[in-house]
Amino acid sequence: MFETLARINDVVNSFVWTKTGVWLLIATGILMTILTRGFQFTHIGHWWKKTIGSLFNKNVISHTDDKATISQFQALCTALAATVGVGNIAGVSAAIITGGPGAVFWMWFAAIFGMMTNYSENILGIYFRRKNHADEWSGGAMYYLQDGLGSYPHMKGVGRVLAVIFAICATLASFGIGNMGQVNKIVLNFTSSFDIKLFSSKVLYTSGDTDVTLYMLICGLVLMFLVGTVVIGGLQRIANVAEKIVPVMVALFVLGSLVIIFKNVVHVGPAFAAIFKGALSAPAVWGGTTGIAFKTIITQGCKRGVFSNEAGLGSSVMVHSNSNVKEPVKQGLWGIFEVFADTIIVCTMTALVILTSGVINLDTGAIETTSDAVLVADAFNSVFKIGVFDMGKMFVALAILVFAFTTILGWSQYGSKAVEYLAGKHAPVAVKIYKIVFVCLILSGAMMTSSLAWDISDTFNGLMMIPNLIGVLAMSPLVMKITSNYVARRIKGDKSVKPVLSYDPDIEAQNSKYLAENPGED
Repeated sequence: MFETLARINDVVNSFVWTKTGVWLLIATGILMTILTRGFQFTHIGHWWKKTIGSLFNKNVISHTDDKATISQFQALCTALAATVGVGNIAGVSAAIITGGPGAVFWMWFAAIFGMMTNYSENILGIYFRRKNHADEWSGGAMYYLQDGLGSYPHMKGVGRVLAVIFAICATLASFGIGNMGQVNKIVLNFTSSFDIKLFSSKVLYTSGDTDVTLYMLICGLVLMFLVGTVVIGGLQRIANVAEKIVPVMVALFVLGSLVIIFKNVVHVGPAFAAIFKGALSAPAVWGGTTGIAFKTIITQGCKRGVFSNEAGLGSSVMVHSNSNVKEPVKQGLWGIFEVFADTIIVCTMTALVILTSGVINLDTGAIETTSDAVLVADAFNSVFKIGVFDMGKMFVALAILVFAFTTILGWSQYGSKAVEYLAGKHAPVAVKIYKIVFVCLILSGAMMTSSLAWDISDTFNGLMMIPNLIGVLAMSPLVMKITSNYVARRIKGDKSVKPVLSYDPDIEAQNSKYLAENPGED
């Protein structure tokens, strides 16, 4: 069954990514950057101040009294929980193994322009959100496809169809990128770094070259229990867990990475040289010695980049839309920071750890291991190994455990929102059934082969990305309008300009009144 699934997935994956997805993704990011006049560059001080610089503002970090919403910081942490996952560790490794160091450059490229894609998604998510049966905010690509694109002449049916396609793909993606792919990396690294012979020696069956052991089954069952206890509590419990874990895990991983980078500081220059040479002149240097095609380098970099930061997928919009923010652009600014933190900071740390530690020969392209799950662990172990104790491998295994665990929690919320949209008035029951299926599939992820779980995740990413990007492109004039309105009011201080906050006249009036009465808040 797995072999048949792999063949089908290869065909779909090749079409979605190589022939359409990557180019549509890059084009959308570049276009939104141009249309917003390079907002991520020209207003870098503003979005930095309004995001990381506002973390001591009680309006940003304080929990809201409204149980149907979460704070802006909780929304960011929940979104980062879903984005900062194995893509930042194993994903970067896979990109380098398959596309060489040059793939890192294209991860940066996709992230720089992806900032504005994520910004646009979040603006549209806040603008088109509405309250659901539980009086919670619901937003996402399905709503701006239905009510945004669908509001254009003769496009109502097209908008509705694309919204349904996105919601179906998002549900499937939650089982791939948000579940099986994450679980697979947790189990592979944890069982390797913390080997317990009593369990690992008992082989249940063999899939390809991988022995599925009793240890993997036990890990899967434990993860099912842990995830289930959080997911059943809904968004509030997920957000509470995310805001406590995410900042700590990111800080510890970056700190550990910096220790390795500083220890190997003499190799930092050659590492950056390999990245730029591999990206811009691959056939003549690193790529030429390994036979890597230039298109492969670009594809791997962009693919792994979007797997990591999710800009263009329309996924994180579904949790950003639950924020208590009134200004669509304010949540868009958090979207910019989300991509910056995920790819420019965390993924770069991972790449430099790999390229400076000696696990890859930058001159010949020789790699000590072809396993993306082991490469980073070997890099950390080159510094943190103490005697017979592989502390580096253990650290990476625990990092992947925590990163991936929070990703699973975040994606359970995304899938819940997609199912809620599809189910309509039957949403309460449908969402409960979805959560049960989601938790049960954790066991499948624990016992699948690594490559298949990862490839399925790639495919689902692409399938949900395409309708979302169509929606962003179609609604780009509205993004321009809302951005110009915000710049005029909030940055240039023009008090004569009326805010543009929601597609719904009632929500628009309520939020405008609130901002007028609380001019210092967003």
